[in-house]
Amino acid sequence: MNHLLRFFASALLLLLGVSTHAENYPYRADCLWLTVPDHADWLYKTGEKAKVEVSLYRYGIPQDVGVTYEIGPDMMPATSSGKVMLKNGRADIDMGTMKTPGFLDLRLKASLNGHSYEHHVKVGFSPEQLKPYTKNPADFNDFWSKALSEARKAVSTERLLVSSKRVEEYCTDATDMFLLKLNTDPHHCIYAYLSMPKLSTLNSPRNATLSKRELSTNKYPVVLCPPGAGVKTIKEPMRNLYYARNGFIRLEIDIHGLNPEMTAEQFKEISSAFDRENGYLCNGLYDKDNYYMKHVYVACVRALDYLCSLPEWDGKNVFVQGGSQGGALSLITAALDPRVTACVANHPALSDMAGYLANRAGGYPHFNRQHNMLTPAKVETMAYYDVVNFARRITCPVFMTWGYNDNVCPPTTSYIVWNLITAPKESLVTPVNEHWTSDDTNYGQMLWLKKYIK
Repeated sequence: MNHLLRFFASALLLLLGVSTHAENYPYRADCLWLTVPDHADWLYKTGEKAKVEVSLYRYGIPQDVGVTYEIGPDMMPATSSGKVMLKNGRADIDMGTMKTPGFLDLRLKASLNGHSYEHHVKVGFSPEQLKPYTKNPADFNDFWSKALSEARKAVSTERLLVSSKRVEEYCTDATDMFLLKLNTDPHHCIYAYLSMPKLSTLNSPRNATLSKRELSTNKYPVVLCPPGAGVKTIKEPMRNLYYARNGFIRLEIDIHGLNPEMTAEQFKEISSAFDRENGYLCNGLYDKDNYYMKHVYVACVRALDYLCSLPEWDGKNVFVQGGSQGGALSLITAALDPRVTACVANHPALSDMAGYLANRAGGYPHFNRQHNMLTPAKVETMAYYDVVNFARRITCPVFMTWGYNDNVCPPTTSYIVWNLITAPKESLVTPVNEHWTSDDTNYGQMLWLKKYIK
């Protein structure tokens, strides 16, 4: 493949910090980095050396400019550094190797016309051999069985639904949308948007005119979609409406009990009350029974209790799907609830969170960055909430996708989760990706779930 073709085939993200677009070609940017490892899949065996060809283009023209670089393990401090001069817009950088499984990160910086441009590229070394640092608690199953039993005893499935209203602005000729409030245990509630094909019996008086035969054939698989991290509204409820158009009932939930019709400013104020961004992930970590995420994990299963109580559910197919924190919660729910028949997870967060104690990357929310978070007591609590200990227990088919250049949910932890799953599994590994998936990938995941409809 000639260099021009590689330019278009391998164009990577340039993180300029001013664009909200997640595209391989930087959105409205003058400059483009091109980094091409000498292994097409960006993977090497431990002990094998990796070399990367680096180019920098401005207006599509290769630049002869000095590039400084650092090389270090995934999410860890640099262990070496150097400088190369691009000639005819190109230079080769020897990244060296790793003696143990993991990822190396090549971090690049160049200056053009007074502006600094940065980029990075990660390559893996025998990542299929990565193992978790996180231990498997002996009473793990009992802990979660008790938590779910107590929640169900306190709030029966019949009493889960507090309120439901049809949201006309989100309804179409083919689909209905409802805003729900669910009490998942005596102390917590969640809000959710429920989308479904038009022939629904939920809050739809017009269906009184339907025949019994029409209602009896009005049955669909259900999909639970937990959210990504943050104290924020449920984003763009219609962005995944293609699920309903393809015959799914889909529930997109919040985890904080905050009405998504609140203003952005109100969400910001509440988020600030947690003291830091996503500070809820630290709340109560000193004790497994008081950790904030306990009621969140329970709420995901209770949301399935609600979905499986709908008269429109087909009685067989229960799916979970999400990304980042939502990917973690999808895997967790699949492990906790045997009704789940297939699971889709993108770059899961909350994975081997204490991995930094093994002197390598740990999972989001990267507790190593906060003072006094990786204490023995808190690490013990983390083990009850870490995705790795749920991944061990999943029995349904799983589809996972992740990217190597992700600095939010690093590839080290995604591989660790993947390596632990013994259920039937498929993966889509996208080395170029940072912390995002494309629209095509997201739609393809819906098609993957359709294959598992019984």
